[in-house]
This record gives sequence, structure tokens and C-alpha cells, in this order.
Amino acid sequence: MTGLRVVIATPHTRHDTLEKNIRELTGIEILRVRAPFELDSSILADFNPRFIFFPHWSWKIPGNIFEKFECLIFHMTDLPFGRGGSPLQNLIVRGICETQLTALRCVADLDAGPIYMKRPLSLFGTAEEILLRASKLTEEMIVCILHEQPTAQPQVGVPTNFSRRAPEDGDLAELAELEEVFDYIRMLDAEGYPRAFYETKNFKLELSRASLKSDSIIADVKISRRKS
Repeated sequence: MTGLRVVIATPHTRHDTLEKNIRELTGIEILRVRAPFELDSSILADFNPRFIFFPHWSWKIPGNIFEKFECLIFHMTDLPFGRGGSPLQNLIVRGICETQLTALRCVADLDAGPIYMKRPLSLFGTAEEILLRASKLTEEMIVCILHEQPTAQPQVGVPTNFSRRAPEDGDLAELAELEEVFDYIRMLDAEGYPRAFYETKNFKLELSRASLKSDSIIADVKISRRKS
């Protein structure tokens, strides 16, 4: 892989280890992009990457980027099932315990590009634990793609779509089962996510670090005054 260059585009520190390990395992030159304004077509053209990898990128990738460079997204569903936003949360609220991490090429339509590979991914644990597990799996997939450079294949099957979940969707007030409450807490328990919450007249209670018992849930709680 002498002379090969790639870009890794993600703002999340959980992927710092991914970047470090790929450098050590492959010896390739890596440009790290952490924010949308750094995704500059002229800078990228000068760097001339073979691939641009997006391990966890929440912004829209501009057409002048994905049309000029081979851009790979890592999406946490068995595509074409589950195109769209908040895949982790949308899977868990549907009672799904196992998924596929899909590496696909970025195209104009959301999560509709051809697929390079899929790998199984457990949805056990908190969102942070799942995302760390996905980061390690993404690292393995990137190394495999760099070595084998597979040809992406069109998606097969009828697409289903997810809608991006909003902070207010983490409200626990209408849930009826302890298992649902536990899932809501754990699926939002990660850096950068708004926590699952419950509101009283004067206060907002945000929950994390939940443990499900036979007849109860033990969790950390942050209590703050409700904003008017």
C-alpha cells in the first residue's frame, strides 16, 4: 500500500484509536477531518485520497465531494433496511438486538449507495459501548477494504426508512414497561446524545448508567430546573 492516501472524516474522539491503529497496521498516509468546513474540495484534491471514510458523520456530504472522491459511509443497519437517521436508536426501540454494520458508497440519495461489505454488530449495552464496538469493527473493515479494494455492489431488496429522532423523543413519560425505559436510557447514553428524561412541573430529570433489575431500574440522574 505504498503511496496510498486516505481521509478519515469524523469529529468523535472515540475514533482516535481507529485512526492510530490503521496508521500502524497499514503504514498509509491519513488526513483527519473533524468538521464540515475542513471537507474542502481543493485541499482534498491536493491530498489526492484513494478513499474518504466517514465512520460517524452527522452532516450532509456535499455533492462536489462524493462525486469527485470515493466516499464510504458506515451505517448501522442491514441496508436497504433502515435507511435514514438515528439507526442505533431506531433499531433498539424496535426490539432489535443484532444488526449489520454496512460499508457503502455515498451517493445523492440517503444511504442508497452500493455496498462494499457488511459485518454483524451486537446492540447489547449502552450507546457508548455499542459505538465503541462499532468503531473497532469499522477499523477492521477499513483495513480489509484497503487490502482487498472490493467493488461495491448495488443494494438488493425493498428499502425501509428511518426518521431521525429528536431530543424530545427521549421522553420517558408515556412508556409502560421497565424494559422500554431501560432501552430508552441505554440507547441515549453516549457522548453527544441528549439523555433520556422525565419532567415534572418544575424539574427535568435526565438518566444515564442504567441497570435493569427484576422489578426496578437503578440509574444515575441529573436534576435541573425546567426551562420556561
